[in-house]
Amino acid sequence: MARDEDEKAYPNRPDNTAFTQQRLPAWQPMLSAGIVIPGFVLIGLAFIGIGVALFVTSRNIQVLEKDYTGVETDSPCYKCSDTDTKNCPCTLEFSLDKLFVGPVFFYYGLTNYFQNYRKYGISKDEEQLSGDLDNFKDPSLTCAPYQMANKKPIAPCGAVANSMFNDTFRLFQEMANGKRKEVPFDGKGIAWWTDYNIKYRNPSVTPLKNAFNGTVKPIYWSKPAYELDPSDPANNGFINQDFLVWMRRAALPDFNKLYRRITEEPYQEGLPAGNYSLEITYNYPVLSFGGRKKVVFSNVSWMGGKNNFLGIAYLVIGSMCVVMSIVMLIVYAKFKFPDEE
Repeated sequence: MARDEDEKAYPNRPDNTAFTQQRLPAWQPMLSAGIVIPGFVLIGLAFIGIGVALFVTSRNIQVLEKDYTGVETDSPCYKCSDTDTKNCPCTLEFSLDKLFVGPVFFYYGLTNYFQNYRKYGISKDEEQLSGDLDNFKDPSLTCAPYQMANKKPIAPCGAVANSMFNDTFRLFQEMANGKRKEVPFDGKGIAWWTDYNIKYRNPSVTPLKNAFNGTVKPIYWSKPAYELDPSDPANNGFINQDFLVWMRRAALPDFNKLYRRITEEPYQEGLPAGNYSLEITYNYPVLSFGGRKKVVFSNVSWMGGKNNFLGIAYLVIGSMCVVMSIVMLIVYAKFKFPDEE
């Protein structure tokens, strides 16, 4: 009777079982010196080993950086640094004293460029970029002030798309006979797979140009989205590889973005030693916000690109664990086995 009365008075009370009343057997580790000190030593040695492997691997990665902002008067792109200059040609020349092992990745880099600024980052229309035709005529208010132009909707709208990087590059190898040989660039598959296949889609309209009827291109673009790559009709619109790379915003103000890979014959093994010239079509202004531009040639390893910090971090943490284990051993020996005096 008392139990029935309790159930009526407390209907939400858990059942009187070992599980619901937390009476199950429990185990609590006893961290003794014999366990903690060897554990710190093992962890420290493991981290040091990983750190050495990461650091040595990173040191073996080849990287070549060339600034072409054009601020310095002796820069080959000095004549192009004026913000009003468009399609300005300039040439960077450089030499390799040994084979630049392939596959070689070619990046462009920007500094002091805050793509992580919130107001900038939200200035786009996700539904429009997913191929929704309804949003072509009525872009989101988040795109303002790059939502409308001449009373027509902008496609793609927003500050991120409007500020897309538009310098172009061609690389040539200087041959012994005085002629030049163009190094082929591979621009396929440089964007994230999820961006190309899931996040961004073109409207289901053929030809693609018809989907953009009644819209205008972004203000600072030289050509509309459906003509970004005249040589490859499949690489246009919102799934253009260069566009996708740019729309994947960087977390830090100094960043590199992949422009092309060098993997085709006869450069699949890398860039041979010799003289090279990089022809640049200079369009993108950076001096107004104190930025700089550069190009980067790099190869990669099993750990990715060059990153000395990761190896150093593992070495520091591993060394600290070993040092702490020695300190704990000394303290343990002193207080566990005090001097007989």
